[in-house]
Amino acid sequence: MRVIVVGATGNVGTSVVSALESDPDVTSIVGVARRLPARRPGIAAERPGVAAAQPGKTRWHSADVTTSDLTGIFAGADAVVNLAWLFQPTREPVTTWRANVLGGMRVFRAVAEAGVSILVHASSVGAYSPGPKDRAVDERWPTHGCPGAAYSREKAYLERVLDVFENDHPSIRVVRMRPGFIFKREAAAGQRRLFAGPFLPGRLLRAGRVPFVPGIPGLRVQALHSSDAGEAYRLAVTRSVFGAFNLAAEPVLDAATLADLLGARVVPVAPYVARTAVAAAWHLRLIPASPGLMEMALQIPVMDTTRARTVLGWRPRHTAIEAVGELLEGLRTGAGMDTPPLRADAGGPARVGELATGVGRRP
Repeated sequence: MRVIVVGATGNVGTSVVSALESDPDVTSIVGVARRLPARRPGIAAERPGVAAAQPGKTRWHSADVTTSDLTGIFAGADAVVNLAWLFQPTREPVTTWRANVLGGMRVFRAVAEAGVSILVHASSVGAYSPGPKDRAVDERWPTHGCPGAAYSREKAYLERVLDVFENDHPSIRVVRMRPGFIFKREAAAGQRRLFAGPFLPGRLLRAGRVPFVPGIPGLRVQALHSSDAGEAYRLAVTRSVFGAFNLAAEPVLDAATLADLLGARVVPVAPYVARTAVAAAWHLRLIPASPGLMEMALQIPVMDTTRARTVLGWRPRHTAIEAVGELLEGLRTGAGMDTPPLRADAGGPARVGELATGVGRRP
């Protein structure tokens, strides 16, 4: 089986490549990204007990989903995994729309034109319409997004595009992955740059150093480890499944969970206070994450992952607490990987590069 992974150098992409490399039924992998990793042979296996990557199994191709000839790249492939996503610049939503929505549509079109039989697309919990926090919803919950967040709007729009795509191309097996928040130690530096910005003192994120965690009513989210996400994508590629799959590990995370990890206490904070604080920090260019992401986190539902377990055969190896624990460890140590999006030193000395390009303006 020949598999193309579009967006192969990011948090999830590196784990998907690693999982596919360990599968004997996958004979060839092409990692597609705008900026290629310095070390090209393959990405070392992340799953415990799994052999390292076969030499020469992964090849790399530099391409931009908004401009490159994707049909030529996809020719001869059995499956395409679409992970390409531009989180920044949050202050230029037209730029992210062009990359994520129009770029995603070009990926889908190229899959059909190249005669690829399997398309696995990275959707998200963020595609869901506002929903309950006190009970879990399955994949039938509406996917119209949260209008206040560009990320959510874009994910939801591509769900509608895929509805049409599936109707027009019934011979292509389409799988939509809807994961919660995805973390691993090696992606910590990249995620800090994308969401927290240059002013986060990562070394202080240890037990006893953080005095309190804001307890915001309704802020209950789900997470999973990146390697578990990679395994889910491997199963989606290699097994005859279709449709949507919710992906998340237990338990559902709240302020008390994070407080336990940090040895801190929970201080109640009203949602409007949290919204105001995040909006102020964003407008003052202290953080790159837009206020819409906070709004989305307060509105997205808790997902039921039964279908992923029973149909896909997926079982996460890490708990959600372990995934967040790896993120915190990575933030403390400045962990990264040898790919452009995840490099620990990508922000420049003393993070001056992040400041020079504008917090939340350009990656």
